[in-house]
Amino acid sequence: MPVQATHTGTEAPHHGGFPPFDQTTFPSQIFWLAITFAFLFVVLWRVAGPRIGGVIGARKGRIADDLSTAGKHRSDADAALAAYQSALTSARAKGHAVADENRKLVDAEVEKAKAAAESEARQAQARAEAQIAASRAEAAKHVTKAAQDAAADIVARLTGDTVTPDEAAAAVKAVGL
Repeated sequence: MPVQATHTGTEAPHHGGFPPFDQTTFPSQIFWLAITFAFLFVVLWRVAGPRIGGVIGARKGRIADDLSTAGKHRSDADAALAAYQSALTSARAKGHAVADENRKLVDAEVEKAKAAAESEARQAQARAEAQIAASRAEAAKHVTKAAQDAAADIVARLTGDTVTPDEAAAAVKAVGL
């Protein structure tokens, strides 16, 4: 048997450079590139595209719903604020009306009490003036009586004559008492 020579080594056979750049394998590489591209295109177009579109559509729908809900809440909040402002204005007006009514009632009570006090003061003044007039009249009587008695005593001491009460009264009256 013939002996064959074996060549052992650690080096790979050299065909002329980097394998993807080998011009002899270009047609096969382009074929597989086209098949791989077509397969990936079909997978993305038929499977991943609709899923991505569905997710994007769902997100757009959720965003639109959230925006419409936010708009509704905003309009509800604006309506609530308007109702609050209206209620506050109404309450203020009612408070002012109640305060004015109470002020009028208090003023009326004050005027009533003032009129009653003035009436009572006029009545007290009239009673006091009547009492003073009565006291003056009583005092005048006493003064006239005392003057008559004093005139009779003076005449009796000075002249020694006795004077009648009528003569003493005439003399006092002539003087102006």
